[in-house]
Amino acid sequence: MDAQADRPAGVTRPGRRASRRTVATRAALLVVPAVVFVAGTFLVEPVRVESTSMEPTLRAGDHLLVDGRAYHDALPRRGDLVVFDESGAPLVKRVVAVAGDTVAIEDGVLEVDGRAVEEPAVDPKTVDGMYYGPARVPAGTVFVLGDNRRHSVDSRQFGPVPVARVTGRVILRWWPRPGRP
Repeated sequence: MDAQADRPAGVTRPGRRASRRTVATRAALLVVPAVVFVAGTFLVEPVRVESTSMEPTLRAGDHLLVDGRAYHDALPRRGDLVVFDESGAPLVKRVVAVAGDTVAIEDGVLEVDGRAVEEPAVDPKTVDGMYYGPARVPAGTVFVLGDNRRHSVDSRQFGPVPVARVTGRVILRWWPRPGRP
C-alpha cells in the first residue's frame, strides 16, 4: 500500500530539510537576542528622541542607534550628531564647534572662527534675528546646537558640553524609517 494515498491532499511528511529549518529557527531565536544584548551592552545603545529641537533632521518619537564607543579613541567633530547627558536626561544635538573654536550667531547665521557655516538642516526663516556670542569653546568641550534653533535648549543656554559627558554618536535612525513624511 502506498503511504502517500493514506494522507490527505496537501499534507507531506516532514523530511530532513524541515528538521534543519526548525533547528535553524530555534538557534536564531536563541542567538539573535543574545547578539542584540551584547551589541547593546558594548557597541550600540538605543535612544528615543523626546523633543522637536532637532527637526527637521530628527523628530520627536524617532528611535536612534548610538555608537557608544565612537569617542573612546577620538573626539567629536563638527557636524556629528551626539548624545550627551544633561541634568540626568539624554539629549541629542549637533556639534557645531570644537575646543579652540570661536562660535557666534549673527542675525541667524552660524559663524565659526569668523566664517559663516552652511547649515542645510536649518531653516533660515526660523533663525532670522537670532544672535549669540562670540564665545570661545574651552578645551575638553564641544558647542552643540539643535537644528530647530527656536525650540532648542542647547549650548547657548547651558554652555559648552564636556566631552566626558558625550555618551555617543548617532549612527542610525531605525524607527520610524528614514524618508517617512
